[in-house]
Amino acid sequence: MVAQEQFNGYDPGFLGDVIPLPKLSKQQLSDLFRFNDKHDGVIPYFNYSIVLSSSHKFPFLTASNIDGALFKKIARQDRWRKDLRIGKAQWGRELYLVKGSKFDRGHMVKREDIQWGKDEADAYKGADSTFFYSNAVPQHKNLNRKIWKSLENYILNTETKKKDLKISVFTGPVLSTSNPIFFQSVGGQQVQLPVLFWKIVFFKKTDGKLYRVAFMMSQKSLLEKDGLIDQLESAIIDDELFLLFKEANTYQINVKTIEEITGLNFPKATEPYTDNRPIKLIISDIDVESELESFSLSSELTLKIENIVL
Repeated sequence: MVAQEQFNGYDPGFLGDVIPLPKLSKQQLSDLFRFNDKHDGVIPYFNYSIVLSSSHKFPFLTASNIDGALFKKIARQDRWRKDLRIGKAQWGRELYLVKGSKFDRGHMVKREDIQWGKDEADAYKGADSTFFYSNAVPQHKNLNRKIWKSLENYILNTETKKKDLKISVFTGPVLSTSNPIFFQSVGGQQVQLPVLFWKIVFFKKTDGKLYRVAFMMSQKSLLEKDGLIDQLESAIIDDELFLLFKEANTYQINVKTIEEITGLNFPKATEPYTDNRPIKLIISDIDVESELESFSLSSELTLKIENIVL
């Protein structure tokens, strides 16, 4: 068990350059869960922090520091529990045990991302601290265990660990009042299910400059296909925005698109990838349903990821 006083939280200066937490919109600030006397809403964990929505009970964002050179391989030990500091401002096992939900407890901060330190004891503390429900968002099992996992593994294994990189990562769901409603109430409360998930990676190249790359995926068609969302409530979503194409071409987008969709404002950095597609086309392309037909766990999903390789 990790003592709470050991939680150091996200370090803005981890890469040398200062990368502050994203700025919330006025509306998000009014919904911010403030758990201590600082009232800044930043909840520290081991090498990462969470900024939580009071109404949705999910993170607006998570912020993590990852050191590929100090990664340690340890056995996985799932120990999901609620964070006592947060109280009722978080969903717990009651959400994920609903019969027929097909939800995974989707880590926003990946367990292995924080599984690093000077020794295995530190690596265990990091991994264990990701098993708070405040770090989980319902993800359809076919998203969490396949394509989203493939993206996470690419970032950690192919780039960060293999090249001994240090990176800072922001991750989160898109929290919106237009998100569809879960088909069953939980504890007498309705649950709005996030449809979109995003991830932004900050890193340095050998030229010493700070770069950023962004990704987004949608589970909308997975939720609809399995009847997990109320179709009448789902209709609240702008149909033009969530057009469903047969092919999902890429999951890489520009940070400005995430800013427009989420309302968050992210730190500046060089961004070599250029995406001129309109948002409604992007949202269509990032729906994962069509990719699952050809996806297998025995081989990594081939992602169109440009200009991240050193």
